[in-house]
Amino acid sequence: MKKNVQIIRSNRRTLALEISATGEIRVRAPYLVAERDIQKFVETKSNWIEKHLEKIERDKDVLESEGEFSEEEIKKLVKLAKQVIPEKVSYYARIMNVTYGRIAIRKQRSRWGSCSREGNLNFNCLLMMAPPEVLDYVVVHELSHRLEMNHSTRFWSQVEKVIPNYKAPRKWLQEHGNELMLRMHGE
Repeated sequence: MKKNVQIIRSNRRTLALEISATGEIRVRAPYLVAERDIQKFVETKSNWIEKHLEKIERDKDVLESEGEFSEEEIKKLVKLAKQVIPEKVSYYARIMNVTYGRIAIRKQRSRWGSCSREGNLNFNCLLMMAPPEVLDYVVVHELSHRLEMNHSTRFWSQVEKVIPNYKAPRKWLQEHGNELMLRMHGE
């Protein structure tokens, strides 16, 4: 595989591979790892790299065929999200026996939701374009952070208690979420 790979060295312990939304390949590496070891690492990940580069191309095709959401469309999504999401949060918070702070609806290009230490919740308005089970999963995911502020095994078991099949909506987001985020207008 002869792709242009950017190597970023730092005070880390392990090698990490990432591909940006534009297809730039980066390897984050410890200072003392030899160049040939980095190349071997990249070669072992060649199938993963190709799969992700193909997905980026498919996402570009979607954007070209469907275009960006207009400002008006985004305003409608925000308005709908402000009606739907607080009800979902309230419903699942009761089931999970957790509290939360304020709920904000955002126009984001990289996150579906977040939960602060204070319990404030943020959700992406684009969730209104996802299947209903994906919205439920994201709400439960964020509320689970009220019990575990990490992504540990205990965290995932909290999610699974409420949504036993959480891996399906999670997979949907991994496979299709970027298509929606690429269509976010402006900013």
